[in-house]
Amino acid sequence: MIDLQHVTKTYAKNSKKAVDDLTLKVEGGELFGFIGPNGAGKTTTIKMMTGVLQPDEGTITMAGHRMDSERLEAQRMIGFVPDGNDLYDRLTGMEYLNFMADIYGVDQAKRKAHIEKYLDIFSLEDAINNQVRSYSKGMKQKLVVIGALIHNPPVWILDEPLGGLDPRAAHLLKEEMIRHCKEGNTVFFSTHVLEVAEKLCTRIGVIAEGSLKAVGTLDELRSGETGASLEDLFLELTDNGGEEE
Repeated sequence: MIDLQHVTKTYAKNSKKAVDDLTLKVEGGELFGFIGPNGAGKTTTIKMMTGVLQPDEGTITMAGHRMDSERLEAQRMIGFVPDGNDLYDRLTGMEYLNFMADIYGVDQAKRKAHIEKYLDIFSLEDAINNQVRSYSKGMKQKLVVIGALIHNPPVWILDEPLGGLDPRAAHLLKEEMIRHCKEGNTVFFSTHVLEVAEKLCTRIGVIAEGSLKAVGTLDELRSGETGASLEDLFLELTDNGGEEE
């Protein structure tokens, strides 16, 4: 589903490699957690995976489509929830969701079913016809999630998706992530909450200073350190991590 081969990105302002020769494959059915300290390269990697940024070197393939030569086809395979929820504040919630559905060419029956399902899950029915500027941070995050997934893409890329969500909404989103993977699809998500990654993910990748330091199941990451927590492993692997995202 996701295939990154020798991906590198350097920012000209400081000539530092934000992502350095990153190779990673995530298969269908995997719920993959991507963790690292601030400045490790998580967001840069995700922006390249979604086509927001172009890598200087390497290739990125999403569900069989290369991002460099088949960008639109690759992006249609993705449901992307960015870190932050900048929205069109003067649209109503429903206008925003219909706008997203129009972009992806979702027919009326499918969009109606999707919107009704997730409005119920996230308890947004009473606010959906209000302007987005009246929404709380958590409500905006719910709206972004609903819009990003409206075309039922096989690959979900979620950058800190639980931020701002109340405990019930966070629990329900995690259940949806698990369901999506059980259907043979892929979820790739970054999080600072190590406990969530430890409990939720089938595999975890740890990035620091632009390089992938380790990838595997929790047992594989332990490498014989029986009972070691993800927090212990994270601190060991990222001891020299960066300071800024």
